[in-house]
Amino acid sequence: MSHIHFALDFIQRWDKRLCVRLNRTLRFSAVLHAFRAISWLGDGIFWYSLMLALLLQYGRGAALAVLHMALAGFVCTLTYKAVKRSTLRPRPYEVLSVVSRGAPPLDAFSFPSGHTLHSVAFTVVAAAYYPWLAVLLVPFTLLVAASRVILGLHYPSDVLAGALIGAAIAGSSLIL
Repeated sequence: MSHIHFALDFIQRWDKRLCVRLNRTLRFSAVLHAFRAISWLGDGIFWYSLMLALLLQYGRGAALAVLHMALAGFVCTLTYKAVKRSTLRPRPYEVLSVVSRGAPPLDAFSFPSGHTLHSVAFTVVAAAYYPWLAVLLVPFTLLVAASRVILGLHYPSDVLAGALIGAAIAGSSLIL
């Protein structure tokens, strides 16, 4: 067995175990409802509200930041859809009988987490313009990422990949 095959096998086992543990632990608790709400806000409601709030608070001064966030979001959407179409990874609740679906998915496939991808990208861009927002945005982004695994919609590696892609898109857009 090659080292790469061994590493991939290890990651896949770890991915499944962690997904099962998080999903089982929080499946019947009131915490599950909180994570459903966070996931729902992560659908875009939170981010569009933030963009609107910035425009209302700072007017034209926020236009560049909001435009930057919108363009980064557009690139994120194109990227995540292309990756999902090429990988076609089933969701954990479809593969693991012990994982229950805690919320309806927005699309058919698991890899990468689009919620996490967008949350990380929006957080990086918004915090670049308004550093003080990081205190609010970083915890929210971490909760969105956790919600995807807890709700049985993604494996931890899907969330990690989404975070890395979102950070790469946002970081590249800031350099340009």
